[in-house]
Amino acid sequence: MDSLWRQRFATGYQRLPRPVIAHAHDYAHGEREIWHSHEQGQLVHAIQGVVRVLTSQGAWTLAPLHALWIAPGVDHELHMVGAVKMRSLRVEPDTAPWLWTACRQIEVGALLRELIGGMLRDAREYAPDSNAALIVPLLLRQLREAPVVEQGKLPLPQDKRLLKVCETLMHMPANNDTLELLSTQAGASIRTLGRLFKRETGLTFGQWRQQLRLAEAVCQLSLGEPVARVARGMGYANANAFSAMFRRALGAAPQRYLRLAAVTPA
Repeated sequence: MDSLWRQRFATGYQRLPRPVIAHAHDYAHGEREIWHSHEQGQLVHAIQGVVRVLTSQGAWTLAPLHALWIAPGVDHELHMVGAVKMRSLRVEPDTAPWLWTACRQIEVGALLRELIGGMLRDAREYAPDSNAALIVPLLLRQLREAPVVEQGKLPLPQDKRLLKVCETLMHMPANNDTLELLSTQAGASIRTLGRLFKRETGLTFGQWRQQLRLAEAVCQLSLGEPVARVARGMGYANANAFSAMFRRALGAAPQRYLRLAAVTPA
């Protein structure tokens, strides 16, 4: 919310005790935080487990290598996959002029991860000369400069015909039906659905289905499912083909990706 609007209308707005605050929460597999929003920006990051973040625009699946910036006022819900150790930030909107006004998935490097952990070692209302206060400027710089993860979002369309296609695939990620066959079931031409996919999600049909499969695969792999079984569940004839797709999209083969994600502080 713009500071002028806040001053004029939001008399009940409660500022955080400090402009940037770190939180630590642990969750069991299957727990969730139901739909809510914050007046501050929030960075959601799990150092263990996987978190699904749902919004009205789409969903993000976050392994420990990544985090999601949730802009102020965005309704969202969190779903935990596996035992999750979450480390998050809440940031007042006027803390920095560059703060993003839309959700953004970023890579979390070792320094950013350690800075978040360092803030947690001080009290929430940390003193001006505390380590946490000294950390904040560098943490904000690392946040601003963090690489964006372009392939992280799974957007949902508004068109009912296209939504029907997406729901079919979400219920069965292994579905290898062509867009032509799915368009017949949805009651629209293949040309119409192809145009709608690009206009409403920013992705082609093939890209959207791959995003869905990647998100599901990361969740299943994090729960210890063998790569071969995950590959079959995602519609791939063999583990090699699945691993090649996974490597192209996420930069590492499934097992190596999980090892990289496991290198996190306690």
